[in-house]
Amino acid sequence: MAVLSLKGGVGKTSVVLGLAGAALQRKIRTLVVDLDPQGNCTAALDPDATKCTLADVVADPELSVLRSAIGPSGWGEGLDVLVSAEEAEAHNRPAPNTTHLSWLDHALSALDEPADTQDNPPYRLVLVDCPPSLALLTRSALVAADRALLVTEPTIYAVAGVQRAFDAVQHEREHNPHLQALGVLVNRVRVRSSEHNYRLNELREIFGPLVLPTVLPDRSVVQQAQGAGLPIQRWDTPGAREIAVAFDVLLARILRTTQLRRRTAADRTTAEEAGA
Repeated sequence: MAVLSLKGGVGKTSVVLGLAGAALQRKIRTLVVDLDPQGNCTAALDPDATKCTLADVVADPELSVLRSAIGPSGWGEGLDVLVSAEEAEAHNRPAPNTTHLSWLDHALSALDEPADTQDNPPYRLVLVDCPPSLALLTRSALVAADRALLVTEPTIYAVAGVQRAFDAVQHEREHNPHLQALGVLVNRVRVRSSEHNYRLNELREIFGPLVLPTVLPDRSVVQQAQGAGLPIQRWDTPGAREIAVAFDVLLARILRTTQLRRRTAADRTTAEEAGA
């Protein structure tokens, strides 16, 4: 699942970290792909040192390079990180050709090869933290993903950014017909703010049911937990528990949609075999 917004500062990385923490709590083997050259996800998840980084994988998306760029997170067993690097920005071209767009899809698909799963069981969930720009890195995430989660804040400029992100998802379906928008997640909501309530209603008018019923409240505990290098699920305050529950509900929704897609794909394959 690609997690994106085409406006910076809306808490996109915090959403990825919250979902990663929820998956860790459920013991769901997860890979976080840190596509943002700023590397905030990498810093927060504190993985072991790796021989390669995202920049190496973009240049050479073969399985051996990918494996050398993935390290276990310091948060706990079953959560791995494809580590980012500032050098990846050099590859982030604004107008890549179709061949270059498939590098991430090629790399991640190799993780599911039968020969590779004996010592390295497949990930059940892959979360891709996209940079806040529509260039090679973000577009390659949309080509590789099954779902896209659009993150926004209830502010005027963030609403415009999520509209552009939704348009980008629709455009990239030309290269990836399996891609679907999971929904619009509204982050950092202050329920007593008339401006926030106005923007929430505006989002619902624009996107309808695509706006997820689960919203994330504006709580300082998110930054506190990240500063301490801990998932929000391990930060024992009432505000942290409220947000942890929201992430668990969101994760459950993600898992339901991926299971539905697997069943649909399996039914389609069975029908094709029967027809043959």
